[in-house]
Amino acid sequence: MVLAHIFSPKSICLNLESADKDELFEEMVQTLVTVQPGINREKALAALHERESKMSTGIMHDIAVPHGNCESVRGVVGAIGISRAGIAYDALDKQPVHLVFMMLCNPSETERHLEVLRDLASILQNPSFVKAVMEQRSEQDVYNLLCEYEASIAG
Repeated sequence: MVLAHIFSPKSICLNLESADKDELFEEMVQTLVTVQPGINREKALAALHERESKMSTGIMHDIAVPHGNCESVRGVVGAIGISRAGIAYDALDKQPVHLVFMMLCNPSETERHLEVLRDLASILQNPSFVKAVMEQRSEQDVYNLLCEYEASIAG
């Protein structure tokens, strides 16, 4: 179970306050720093913006998966954010984003990074997952749901 190790209840933000992508990155990087205090905030933000400059990670209706490589990260670390109001994200479909899966990884963890993105993409293909996440009211419930859906794709 890859995703269960990358995300944790401590890295889930149920009520994001951000209105735009820059604020979102600041807010969620702070969550990642709380989980892994050795992360260099400035370098993490730079890595996310660098990746975003290549193409928006607002990949599908309501969902963004910002990610980047950062030397100060141990392994791969992730955060999940939920915005009830929606975030102006410059998504590919031009719609606001409501569900965010942010990941940072050490550059030496490229294979693991790709594995996380693959598993996450598999889960996000299921429209009932996104709907169910948005209905959760606790960090633990979101985490449990993620684990449940991950187990279902693992076979």
